[in-house]
Amino acid sequence: MRACASRGAPTLAYVALRFDADAVAADAWSDALLASGALSVDISDPDAGTAAENPLYGEPGMATHARWPTARLMALFRDSEEAALAISKAGAELGRALPPHEMHAVAEQDWVRATQAQFAPIPIHDRLWIVPSWCDPPVPSAINVTLDPGLAFGTGAHPTTRLCLEWLACELAPGASVLDYGCGSGILAIAAAKLGAGRVTGVDVDPQAVDAARANALANRVAATFIAADELAAKGTARFDVVVANILANPLRLLAPVLAARTREGGRIVLSGILDDQAGEVAAAYAPWFMMTVWKSGEDGWVAMAGARQGSPAGV
Repeated sequence: MRACASRGAPTLAYVALRFDADAVAADAWSDALLASGALSVDISDPDAGTAAENPLYGEPGMATHARWPTARLMALFRDSEEAALAISKAGAELGRALPPHEMHAVAEQDWVRATQAQFAPIPIHDRLWIVPSWCDPPVPSAINVTLDPGLAFGTGAHPTTRLCLEWLACELAPGASVLDYGCGSGILAIAAAKLGAGRVTGVDVDPQAVDAARANALANRVAATFIAADELAAKGTARFDVVVANILANPLRLLAPVLAARTREGGRIVLSGILDDQAGEVAAAYAPWFMMTVWKSGEDGWVAMAGARQGSPAGV
């Protein structure tokens, strides 16, 4: 079997301009550099990769205005002359003195090949693999889902995605109907269809995700329907044997009544995007309908929770 083969592209050399700016000025510098000809600008933590690193993250529904006190800007240009002109022009437009900065050549390489090298076939279960389109399946007799990285979340690399895929590989009954809520790339819905599910529906609030999922289903030659969340609501009270949602703990708590209403009595629900210390709060949100337990723990503290639908409270 051949190794993964990348489809190459011509290589180009670039120059990176790097400097630090205070939190208030970082965005303004970024905008001014882009307006002055930068091909891209990255803003990061100057202490990234050290013990002093300060990660900034949050969940939908949780306001966050945190910034690094000092931000590191890395702007990419075609050559050093263009970079020097751009930072001078940006400083003049902002009315700021030029900050101490440095330039260095970006090693010439095939960016397509370098990106593809980060994605190799991922074993989920002895009968399920996620395989990029430029690779041969390591186990041709297994169920192989073809998926490339794209705009929508879900390549199989993240622990939460792998946990959900593993649950499907181990627990999904042949012919079961499946709802993938927050489908992203469609990876869970596509895997379910390949694993023998019956009716498969994927839902997302992002139109780009819905489009990507449809394209991925076509590439995998599976029958799955992908729709926007409001289209699902318009379909009335359709229920499913299995509902799977790999999102984050806060939106999962808010979605508890919606997902419960889509799970038939006796049906099963699988949730991930949950850290171990968030499991109790998620279980409490679903307690009116499900007895939720941690099905399995994955890397970096992520868990998948599962439960079976009990009797319906009034009105649900």
